[in-house]
Order: sequence, then structure tokens, then C-alpha cells
Amino acid sequence: MDRPSAENELKRRIQELVALKGGGHNGDLVEDIIETALKLLQDVKDRGDVRVMQTAMRELRYAFRLFAQYSGVRKVTIFGSARTSANQTEYQQAVEFARKMAASGFMVITGAGPGIMQAGHEGAGPEKSFGVNIRLPWEQTPNPVMVHDKKLVTFKYFFTRKLIFIRHSDAIALFPGGFGTLDEGYEALTLMQTGKSQIMPLVLIDRPGGTYWKTWDKNVREHLLRNELVAPEDLYLYQITDDADEAVRCITRFYRNFHSTRFVKELLVIRLKHAPSPTALEALNEDFPDIVTGERFRLVGATPEEIEDNDFVELPRISFGFDRRSYGRLRKLIDLLNSF
Repeated sequence: MDRPSAENELKRRIQELVALKGGGHNGDLVEDIIETALKLLQDVKDRGDVRVMQTAMRELRYAFRLFAQYSGVRKVTIFGSARTSANQTEYQQAVEFARKMAASGFMVITGAGPGIMQAGHEGAGPEKSFGVNIRLPWEQTPNPVMVHDKKLVTFKYFFTRKLIFIRHSDAIALFPGGFGTLDEGYEALTLMQTGKSQIMPLVLIDRPGGTYWKTWDKNVREHLLRNELVAPEDLYLYQITDDADEAVRCITRFYRNFHSTRFVKELLVIRLKHAPSPTALEALNEDFPDIVTGERFRLVGATPEEIEDNDFVELPRISFGFDRRSYGRLRKLIDLLNSF
């Protein structure tokens, strides 16, 4: 059998296999995954490499299935040290922050371990909490709030765990922590700065009068900003406070009018709760020409692509040709939209 015929026969059999399973969502994509998996038989010899892909697929499938049940609820991810004890100010501050976020309609995601993670779950309560745990030889056993909860997921790999944290978050709050906390914070900033994740509030919370994040910010400004390793507008991607109430306001204000964004071909579509007035729209064109390439800001209806996906078609939206690099400025634009 020649190569094109063999490929067509393979596709036919994969389609039959999907049909035998009963079909379901996104059949075309699942067929492609199956075909890619079969290529591993010839392309990847190392068993350990294949095991990484196998485990990652299993973990992600389970996690996506779990989070899909709560897709209509905003979520905040809380990062911080596993070594923070319950008698420390930061712990009690995290409890209070999580309690107030839950009262504001958010669910809370943490790494499910002790310290700040447990504080977040204590504040939100198990019914409004997710635990995204990692298997480690020390420190990271599930905390007693989440250990028996069905919303606890345990990962083998950090990279799959990180994906879940960011993909399912609408906001991120970081309390003082070690390498892991800093790693998560820098990754979240990098993903927003490069457009690889949705813009969302990222709040760095010091204990009252504390200097952990203020010192971190000083280092960013004195070394990264001064040496032009980041742009001035990149600093708009995070906010620092030592007040749990202010941290809650930073997050809830972000969604006062703004809902979400989506790229449709060359345009960035911004979905809102309330459409801007013609005067406000013209102000956007006057104040943000530096981030526009192509079409100016205009009020639009749902695009055909959004209609096909039933992607919040009922919401008003604006669109413009975004330069796809000025994400700090985009954050300022969202703040302005929230003031309308």
C-alpha cells in the first residue's frame, strides 16, 4: 500500500475507533491526538520520554474535566510559603483574604499543601476551594482541609500543575514565599507580558508594614527596569499592597466592567459588561494609539468565530488591531474600561 493510501486508511480506522467509543466533544482534535500518539511508536525510542507524555495527558484530562464543572465561577490562585506557620501574620492575612474573595463570589485555588496554601483553604472553605497538589518526597502532603475533597488533584510534574494554575485562574495573589512562590510569580508575569495567558490581576501581598514584595519590586526597578531588561509599562502587570482588603479590591475592580478577551484573526476583541459611549470610545483612540496596528477601537457585535463557539455572544464588545506586545499598556486600557 502506498503512503497516501496507508495514511487515509489510518485516518479511517481512527475515525472508526472514535465512533466505537461513542463519539463526543472535539472529535477532530481527538483524532489528531490519537494519530500523534501512534507516531511515537517510530519517533520516540526512550521509554521515559513516552512516559512523560502519557502521564501528562492523563493528569491534564482529569484536571480539565474537574475544572469544567466550575467554568462559570471566577477563581483566584493563592501562592505562598508552605513553611508559614498558623501563628504568623501572613497566615492569618491569607485566611482573611481567601474568606473575602469567597464572599465576593470567587473560588480559591492553592497548591493544597501546608502554610499559606492551607490558610487559603481555611479562609475560603472546602466547598469553594481547589487543591492542585504536587507529589514531593517532603513537605507537600495535602492539607487537612482538602485531603478528602473531590476537588483535589495531585500532579507528578510541575509543568502540568503550573498549566492548570494559570489556565483556570482569573486572578493571582502571592504572599511571601520561597523559590516556588517566586517561580510561580515570575512565570505568571512572563506569560502575561508575552501574551501567552489572559491578562488578569496579579497582587503581591506583604504583611502589614512588611517589605518582602517592596524589596522585590526595588530589585526589579533597579536592575531590570534601569537596564532596560523590561519596559516601564511591564510594571503595570502587578500591584503591591500590605492590606488584604485592598488586595480584594484590586481583583474585584478588574472585573467591574471587563469580562474577557479573545483574538479573532488580526483583531483583539474585548468583552465587557457595559458598552462604552461614543465619547469614551473616541477617548480610547486618542489615548492608546501606540498599541494599535490596523483597525482603531470600535464597538462590534459578536464575531462569526465567537458565535460558532457560543463564546459570550450576549456581551457587548469592542475590537481593535492590537500590536501583541504592549500588554502592560493593555492592562492600563482595561483599568480605564473599568472606570466607564
